[in-house]
Amino acid sequence: MQTSADRQDRHEYPAHWEADVVLRDGGTARIRPITVDDADRLVSFYEQVSDESKYYRFFAPYPRLSAKDVHRFTHHDFVDRVGLAATIGGEFIATVRYDRIGTDGMPASAPADEAEVAFLVQDAHQGRGVASALLEHIAAVARERDIRRFAAEVLPANTKMIKVFTDAGYTQKRSFEDGVVRLEFDLEPTDRSLAVQRAREQRAEGRSVRRLLVPGSVAVVGVGRTPGGVGRSILGNIRDAGYPGRLHAVNKAFPEDLEEVDGVPAYRSVRDIEGHVDLAVVAVPAEHVPAVVAECGEHGVQGLVVLSAGYAESGPEGRERQRVLVRHARAYGMRIIGPNAFGIINTAQDVRLNASLAPEMPRPGRIGLFAQSGAIGIALLSRLHRRGGGVTGVTGVSTFVSAGNRADVSGNDVLQYWYDDPGTDVVLMYLESIGNPRKFTRLARRTAAAKPLVVVQGTGAAPQGHAVRATRLPHATVSALLRQVGVIRVDTITELVDAGLLLARQPLPAGPRVSILGNSESLGVLTYDRCLAEGLRPARPLDLTTAATAEDFHRALARALADETNDAVVVTAIPAIGEGSPGDAELAQALRSAAAAVPGKPVLVVHVELGGLAEALSAAASTAPQAVDKAPTGVTGADDAPTAVTAEPPPEGTHLIPAYPAAERAVRALAEAVKYGQWRREAADPGKVPEYDDIDEKAAARLIGELLERGEGLTIPADETCELLGAYGIDVRRACPAPTPDAAAEAARALGYPVALKATAPHLRHRADLGGVRLDLADEEQLRRAYAELTELFGAPEELRPVVQAMAPRGVDTVVRAVIDPAAGAVLSFGLAGAASQLLDDMAHRLIPVTDREATSLVRSIRTAPLLFGWRGSTPVDTPALEELLLRVSRLVDDHPEVVAVTLEPVVVAPHGVSVLDATVRLAPPPARDDLGPRTLPAY
Repeated sequence: MQTSADRQDRHEYPAHWEADVVLRDGGTARIRPITVDDADRLVSFYEQVSDESKYYRFFAPYPRLSAKDVHRFTHHDFVDRVGLAATIGGEFIATVRYDRIGTDGMPASAPADEAEVAFLVQDAHQGRGVASALLEHIAAVARERDIRRFAAEVLPANTKMIKVFTDAGYTQKRSFEDGVVRLEFDLEPTDRSLAVQRAREQRAEGRSVRRLLVPGSVAVVGVGRTPGGVGRSILGNIRDAGYPGRLHAVNKAFPEDLEEVDGVPAYRSVRDIEGHVDLAVVAVPAEHVPAVVAECGEHGVQGLVVLSAGYAESGPEGRERQRVLVRHARAYGMRIIGPNAFGIINTAQDVRLNASLAPEMPRPGRIGLFAQSGAIGIALLSRLHRRGGGVTGVTGVSTFVSAGNRADVSGNDVLQYWYDDPGTDVVLMYLESIGNPRKFTRLARRTAAAKPLVVVQGTGAAPQGHAVRATRLPHATVSALLRQVGVIRVDTITELVDAGLLLARQPLPAGPRVSILGNSESLGVLTYDRCLAEGLRPARPLDLTTAATAEDFHRALARALADETNDAVVVTAIPAIGEGSPGDAELAQALRSAAAAVPGKPVLVVHVELGGLAEALSAAASTAPQAVDKAPTGVTGADDAPTAVTAEPPPEGTHLIPAYPAAERAVRALAEAVKYGQWRREAADPGKVPEYDDIDEKAAARLIGELLERGEGLTIPADETCELLGAYGIDVRRACPAPTPDAAAEAARALGYPVALKATAPHLRHRADLGGVRLDLADEEQLRRAYAELTELFGAPEELRPVVQAMAPRGVDTVVRAVIDPAAGAVLSFGLAGAASQLLDDMAHRLIPVTDREATSLVRSIRTAPLLFGWRGSTPVDTPALEELLLRVSRLVDDHPEVVAVTLEPVVVAPHGVSVLDATVRLAPPPARDDLGPRTLPAY
């Protein structure tokens, strides 16, 4: 009979400790607490561990666990004694446990804050990063239970385990005594431990996607017995693309004597396939998918692409079916693309995988492409593939992923893969939703520092089937934050392809100076105007006239590229009529040879084609340009999408020259490249988060703790607001309540004239335009007169809530806000105060913590920023003091996540100094920060 001492009754089972993790090789495992029900699993696990590993764990031969050992290792109170297991297919592959100890090294309870920790990993799974993942999770559990330090004793020969501890990045001490290495390390995350964790995350998640995109063998499950159908189409697409690996067709309805389908070996079950299968493409009805997943998991399949529909996109029942699918696949260590996916493509010469519904393989190239819906994927592939609407030569697709409902593998995972994929130079993503914005911005910042990342972000509600974290931020704010981390944010598929083509095969411009040349004066002027509209600095267009030859273009382009006052060149070209007019191939070769001589500057072509008129002229006169029924060789692209200038397929590494059918599209793409190039240069030196000696972090923390004891989620009173902000060196001008004229006069005498009288009722607060503010009241007579006017206009004092405040120096009224968004994280916002700025939504935003360089750019990012710098002869204001205020607010919110909202309005920026006239602060228990915890996959 089980006694009360046997029961795990110190705490309920901590289900929130359960997590799926990606291991070093890209496989997955589940981590969960060990319970009394795991005795048989523990014994079975231990029997599969080698004698050497057992010796390293117990420092002596230990062939089997006794009943007492099994009891000890499966009975935990989840406080002082905790055990976690990593499982695959429900079976243990590794365990870790800690036991709280006192200063004497004996078992203890709180307030003792040290614990001994020990691991055991099955030999077959050593080297997969299981112990490192378990260490992250057991450390997070320990911190939750107020344990601040781990101690571990390891035999010197157990170098693998010593490396697990030493590589984790924690602050540690190491000693050697009695033949044992003793390691002690603090569990507080450090910059190094977070960097180690994120580097491991990148490698693991990148490899998990690589296992899907570079499989050595593929099984298509659901291949029909007759032509047609999704499964049969996928099989044909893989075969026709020239996939060099082993390919298998699977359908449980195949006759037992069927050996091949379309020349591909046929099987009734994945279990029947001899040898391993890396990837299974599943195209069966949703109700049959669970059986397929079980077959694949038992056969050791590494990953699934699930094309089947009928999941979360179909409603609550489908959503639950999707949860079961993900849990089932992860239990076997498999990752999933889909369900409801369009498929995946890898054009690499040694892979040539088209496991998608696209009937043709895209041209191979250097662009990574991600879309969520199949319809968007089709549109993107079509534009990038067709002759008149895409990329020619080597500027094609490297890999393509359509994630469907993205129940498991998401855009974040694919970004991890593309970050260090040598075959991808540019990343294009169409995101209908962002499931984890905080992580996406972190990964985007790192990716954009290495290669361009162009994103179309959906503006509406998330599609059915997408798990999306709620955000309170407007779409425009999220877009601004994406730009802050280096994302090239565009609005349409056309702009996505336009920018991608330019960035894939042209160098980044060093600045905004643009040279324009061509054989059409009007087209040159149009291009010039568009450059001005996009914030570029164009030189006056050079008109070569319609009589220009290919040699004329070559000389003009060569001169423009050699000119140090130019950062980019736009060539405008229209078809010319006459025997001396250059042909398309001749013009393309002239432009390409000139560009090759000065390869450091981007070149774009605006090529206007006359279409039917060209054909008519060709039929009417031999001197007319040759008719073209395709985008001409050299300047390809006549319809609606950009292409690349190339007479013959150039050698690898040659810069193709993109051509656009409209000036505005070419210039918009160039403007995005200019802004991205500027971001890259600034990202090399992002600045620092300054330290301020007068900040009292402990005093602020103490006050926040006292205030939160009053209840969850409160806007704190004015006095406590001033005290909290004052701990961070932010002074708020005192405002004295004035419920009567006499109280107003008394407050004014205490503050000293001149004063301001303000109504603070919610409908009048910060609304000077409504007349609820009286300024520069020089004496008591003026104050009493103003008081009477306000009460006559707006009602009794109890409705107005008037206050008296000492006058601040004249300046520009601004507003500073900070908010912690549950999805995006902490955001700092700045703008000018007043109705005009609100109407225009003229606010700039930065992710917290803000560096000194980011604070400087934040002040200058709003459209009304000239008002701060002496617009129309006004006196410039003290922007360095304003930037310091922004940095102090950023520090406050970053140091204390319980501060979930701060508003300083108005902040008067004078020629010397700033004055905060009003402030509100809201406190709440901080939202969960999964980006600071151990690595996990999204919960299902």
